[in-house]
Amino acid sequence: MSLQNIFSKRNRILLRELVVTDFKLRYQGSVLGYFWSILKPLVMFSVLYVVFAVILQIGRGIEHFPVYLLLGVVLWSFFAEATNQGRAAIVSRGSLIRKINFPKYIIVISGTISALINLFISLGVVFIFVLVNDVPITSAVLLLPLLIIELYIFALAVAFFLSAANVKFRDVGHLWDIFLQAAFYATPIIYPLNLVLERSETVANILLMNPMAQIIQDARYLVVNPDQTLTVSNTLGVQFMIIPLGIIVVMALFATYYFKSKSKYFAEDI
Repeated sequence: MSLQNIFSKRNRILLRELVVTDFKLRYQGSVLGYFWSILKPLVMFSVLYVVFAVILQIGRGIEHFPVYLLLGVVLWSFFAEATNQGRAAIVSRGSLIRKINFPKYIIVISGTISALINLFISLGVVFIFVLVNDVPITSAVLLLPLLIIELYIFALAVAFFLSAANVKFRDVGHLWDIFLQAAFYATPIIYPLNLVLERSETVANILLMNPMAQIIQDARYLVVNPDQTLTVSNTLGVQFMIIPLGIIVVMALFATYYFKSKSKYFAEDI
């Protein structure tokens, strides 16, 4: 799976066509069309904000909490969408795999790129909220692309592993849905990490070791609220960043090896 092969002209053309096809098919026959890519995270944000911020008063001590919450929802929605799209990519393209000989990883990448396009659209909505809520914009926001790259690499690694495992074990989809539901509440998205810290410093530190928590908290620090956002760096120290980053690197290496070892049997197992 070398970079030379990934970016060869033939593979670039195939990747582009798969991405365009995925994006068109997803909204084909839909009245709202591409607007769904914006509407879904907004509806989820609205429900969570009313229940947890308005009714339960969670986050009342956090300045610009609506934007704080929306950014977390958008980043998590991308991770869930990218991994689910990647998980189903190989199985859904079974007929294509049997007919044409081409690098199978392109199918998984195309699914995650479709989710990445939705992420960029949703981030545009987040920045509209930033302007409407008078959130101060600093030069720190220029570092956000680095977090997006980190998030994409993590999501792609998970997608590679899930897509290969899903060919052999179709229960993977159900198990992953359950895991995502549990992980959503185990990640500080709908509640500030400060609330956890007040009750248990140990639990708060453990939660921060989750790569998704690290990415979301760092993004909030850069975009929304640097003074009230706990991150790995300002809570434990910069040296502890090696843990969530190490998890991503290990996951990427393992997923690449696992996918490569199983891809030769995809046509037979699908």
